[in-house]
Amino acid sequence: MGRVSATTTSVVEPGAASGAIDVPTVRPRTEYRILGDSGIAVSSLCLGAMMFGKYGNPDHDECVAIVNRALDAGVNFIDTADQYSVGESEEIVGKAVRGRRDDVVIATKFTIPMSGRPNDRGHSRKWVIRAVEDSLRRLGTDYIDLYQAHRPDPNTGLDELLGTLSILIQQGKVRAIGSSTFPAHQIVEAQWVADRRGRERFLTEQPPYSLLARGIERDVLPVCEQYGLGVITWGPLAGGWLSGRYSRGMEQPSAPRNRNMFARYDLSRPENQRKFDTVEQIAEIARDANLTMAELSIGFALNHPAVTSVLIGPRTQAHLEDLLGVPEVRLDAETLNRLDTIAPPGFNATAADGGYQPPALADAGLRRRHGRP
Repeated sequence: MGRVSATTTSVVEPGAASGAIDVPTVRPRTEYRILGDSGIAVSSLCLGAMMFGKYGNPDHDECVAIVNRALDAGVNFIDTADQYSVGESEEIVGKAVRGRRDDVVIATKFTIPMSGRPNDRGHSRKWVIRAVEDSLRRLGTDYIDLYQAHRPDPNTGLDELLGTLSILIQQGKVRAIGSSTFPAHQIVEAQWVADRRGRERFLTEQPPYSLLARGIERDVLPVCEQYGLGVITWGPLAGGWLSGRYSRGMEQPSAPRNRNMFARYDLSRPENQRKFDTVEQIAEIARDANLTMAELSIGFALNHPAVTSVLIGPRTQAHLEDLLGVPEVRLDAETLNRLDTIAPPGFNATAADGGYQPPALADAGLRRRHGRP
């Protein structure tokens, strides 16, 4: 298993078959890759800020220290969202990057409801223009490097969304735009709408990807490669399944705040019981490779040629330290082949691990010609 040189910093074109271009060292052991067609160089690990704030780590000082430790280690890419702790995460990121803003690529997201009011959500022009102003204020910056639609919005057309985001780019408030957890057909449709209607186009996609959630290998990743989109994957540890948090015979964990994702952890479901078998076999492969489960899992995600950066979401400083060395991991073909036999390519362990349920699957009325349930 090879290691990244400690004396060079690598910039890797997405999908490039042959290594990287060596440039003068900025910080040790950091690999930078170009984010799709944007020309923006980002670290191969992206610091996810979902756990910053009252729904994760409420200690602002510790969260700021986590950000600064990551930046000092060479991570230049931070991803948050307005919905994370209802804006508190963005506020913490803004505090942390004060004085270092030009060194950081900041990504944030919109779409998820921010209140009980019917228009404080989604992709309408009414909401997106307000949402970006709120995010800019909380982040304490006058521009966002990457502004992403957090999930599809079946109530708003893609032309309306891309038209609004194009205005924000023209105003200088946003540098690039992207999607998160969009199905492949909507990624293609967004590219088509941008081309035909003269809109700015999505330059990135942020899907779930792990050894328990490989569904995007079927179509999302090939589509992203075809259209030159940068890919920022989330959930490399499958919500804790691949970090050793869950073990056979444990009591049912409490439901996460996002109850839509509870199906990933509901131990009464046979598919989640089967996860224990898969995880135990993956753990054996990790031991044979002299790696931790986290190193193996994140190294797996980084190995795919379509993947630009992998999100890590530490809640504490100790969690961060466990993950910072992962970009050095290079998995050999034998290890990857063994993983393929245990966690088949293109397979999601549960539907919830895919991160998004299309309306036609969630609403029975959309599948029936007459009547509703």
